[in-house]
Amino acid sequence: MRTLSVFRRTLPAASAASLLLLLAGCGNDHNAFYQGYVEGDYVYVASSEAGRLDALNVKRGQQVTPDAPLFALEATRERAARDQASAQLAAAIAQLEDIGTGKRPPEVDVSRAQLAQAEAASRRSASQLQRDTAQFRIGGIARAQLDDSREQAQSDAARVRELKAQLEVARLPGRDDQRRAQAAQVDAAKATLAQAEWTLAQKRLASPAAGQVFDTLYRVGEWVPAGSPVVSLLPPGNIKVRFFVPETVVGSLKIGQQAMLRCDACGDPVPVHIDYVSTQAEYTPPVIYSRESRSKLVYMVEARPVPEAAARLHPGQPVEATLQ
Repeated sequence: MRTLSVFRRTLPAASAASLLLLLAGCGNDHNAFYQGYVEGDYVYVASSEAGRLDALNVKRGQQVTPDAPLFALEATRERAARDQASAQLAAAIAQLEDIGTGKRPPEVDVSRAQLAQAEAASRRSASQLQRDTAQFRIGGIARAQLDDSREQAQSDAARVRELKAQLEVARLPGRDDQRRAQAAQVDAAKATLAQAEWTLAQKRLASPAAGQVFDTLYRVGEWVPAGSPVVSLLPPGNIKVRFFVPETVVGSLKIGQQAMLRCDACGDPVPVHIDYVSTQAEYTPPVIYSRESRSKLVYMVEARPVPEAAARLHPGQPVEATLQ
């Protein structure tokens, strides 16, 4: 098979169209292979809150496990807001419980003592009314004195009824509407506390998945704006390979089809599975135009390695893919 002589240069991963397939014969191996490179889908870990970077728990190249601490931002204000929300919730719960229990025992005892005094006064005024009634019948007192005794007895009896009613009310819990209103206050306080705790948690982030720390973007002491990534991760499942095939081959490719990769210092070929085939044609870049290839079109293909082999591949690494 005739070998195409091409010159390859190192280009950034974003310039996908700058890589061309390479068809070559290799000894007695008549399988065509296609040139490509390794790329990574990075996970950029950022906080929704701004703050000074207090701690950076990882460094570039480090392997991390899920939930491993990555970084922490200064959180004095957020902790204070959390503590305030917690105290407001405790106060709202205590008030709801107080409404549901009625008056305290000492307050009930006071009402009972007042009722006993009123009952004693009512008995005295009732006895006085009986004596004055008897005296009035024999002409011993004037009617005005009898009327005063009758009004006093009625007033004392009314006072007894009033204090009995107050004692019954003291034993009752709060009104239903009042309890519902206070229960709503408790729910609102819980929501405020949950929001404060979530905001505080945003100041200390952990790794969402196992992987390699590809880069750290801030140093301790620097101000980190809200939403600005501090650490970029590369999980093994986010490593992929891009290679380019001619239009004569692209029609035969299928999603899930297997290919084998070869690269320098990779050891045994790395199996990958195709998960994307571009529908947009790309011209070969001018730097490798030749009489044989200047009119050819290529199509980008993306494939992912099996998880156990992903660690052998590194972003930017050139590879050669052979279709199975």
